[in-house]
Amino acid sequence: MSDVNYISAFCRISSGKVNVNHSIMFTGEAGEEPAAFIKSVYKHYQLNYPKFYKMDRLCQLAFIASELLLKDNKLTEKYNREEIAIVISNSSASLEIDTEHQQTISDKANYFPSPAVFVYTLPNILIGEIAIRNLIKGENTFFIFDKFDAQFTASYINSLLNSGRAESCIAGWVEFYEGNYEAFLYTVEKTPGVTRTEHTAEQLLNLYK
Repeated sequence: MSDVNYISAFCRISSGKVNVNHSIMFTGEAGEEPAAFIKSVYKHYQLNYPKFYKMDRLCQLAFIASELLLKDNKLTEKYNREEIAIVISNSSASLEIDTEHQQTISDKANYFPSPAVFVYTLPNILIGEIAIRNLIKGENTFFIFDKFDAQFTASYINSLLNSGRAESCIAGWVEFYEGNYEAFLYTVEKTPGVTRTEHTAEQLLNLYK
């Protein structure tokens, strides 16, 4: 069996645009705030998932990217749910919501911690949201890097698939911190998909740019 794996689909959300498999599918309003833009995308695609409004912004961004990624590439219809891995990374972990949580506990005279906020103070919660939505039960890992590490990501996921620990994977980079946001999620499979692109570090950087 060949050890070549393929990027079968991808979704890139940044700078007010949604790019799915090389097509700009949605463009936000000029000057739109990041949080407002994310909600605009959610409403535009009529995703209809009530829990969305309870998520922190990092999870909202990851959720939308995963929904658009899997819309026409339904991994759960091709693989057992235990055979689908999720591997995502970013550079700020969950600092956006960590800061919000800290503000609720720093002033002892105005102490108002919220369990709804606290639950998102781990970056891998966004993987949990994707897994719950799609009932995915495979291996999942969240990494923290200074920037998107295409070499490590390609090597790690190829190892997962080539060793038989997974048959497919949802992978990428999701960041939301201090008004900066970007999501780059893609699927990896052993057979070519829409993009017909080999899963290598070079190809990942080409798509990520």
